[in-house]
Amino acid sequence: MTGHAVPGIDDRLNDRTNATHATGNLVALDVDGTLVDHDGRMSDAVRTAARDVVDAGHDVVIATGRSLGALLPVVEQIGLTRGFGVCSNGGVTVRIDPALAAGYEVIERETFNPAPALNALRHRIPGARFALEDADGNFLSTERFQDSSFGIEARGVDFHHLLHSRAVRVVVNSVDASTEDFAAAIGEAGLAGVTYSVGWTAWLDIAAAGVTKATALEKVRRRLGTPQSRTVAVGDGSNDIDMLGWAARGVAMGQADAVVRAAANEVAASVYDDGAAAVLRSLLA
Repeated sequence: MTGHAVPGIDDRLNDRTNATHATGNLVALDVDGTLVDHDGRMSDAVRTAARDVVDAGHDVVIATGRSLGALLPVVEQIGLTRGFGVCSNGGVTVRIDPALAAGYEVIERETFNPAPALNALRHRIPGARFALEDADGNFLSTERFQDSSFGIEARGVDFHHLLHSRAVRVVVNSVDASTEDFAAAIGEAGLAGVTYSVGWTAWLDIAAAGVTKATALEKVRRRLGTPQSRTVAVGDGSNDIDMLGWAARGVAMGQADAVVRAAANEVAASVYDDGAAAVLRSLLA
């Protein structure tokens, strides 16, 4: 795995020093199933609540499995012009600043060798399609595999090309396999050296070993100097479990499955009932 160094002693000292300057919460928000429904729609109630929390001075961090290009429109929707974003399930962290030429910069990418996982899963998942986000932010895919979460159009390659690329994120999808098939394939493959999560459909996201939304958010927390006691996270998927456990206040969305709800301190209403808006409003009380 490669990437910037994990914060060390100096960062911990800065954490203690800067904590006294923290006036708000670090609020980590998942996107799909939390800020937007499964049709990709953000309600006016959620958008307004998120903007109000940003305007109130809380450090809102979008933490998503989406890649960078699909993170940025959400950042814009909620009026976040300065701060941090976590995408690719913790594989990429960006700093958002209007003074930067693009309005943001990548401050960390965690990469890994995807070949063992790809080879292990290729013959175990019926009709599998594979896509890979590489170390330069490009997407490569087999079988003309495209998805809005990539944020850019994937370039078609053969499977063997993927084996020789450094990856930030690997996505495996199949219209012929169920989530149960995915779980069985993961068990049979004995995936090692990667972090993975199974989506609410037959969808598997793979990141570098030990990399999750929570690990990236902890680095952001230290950088901001926010006390751990003032961390809030809201999410609905298996890739949010570590994040919900990391936060002092972890909130699962109402439609989340039992395992996700069990990782949280509380459960909000579902995404279709604007559950995230109610949580955000509570921070303004």
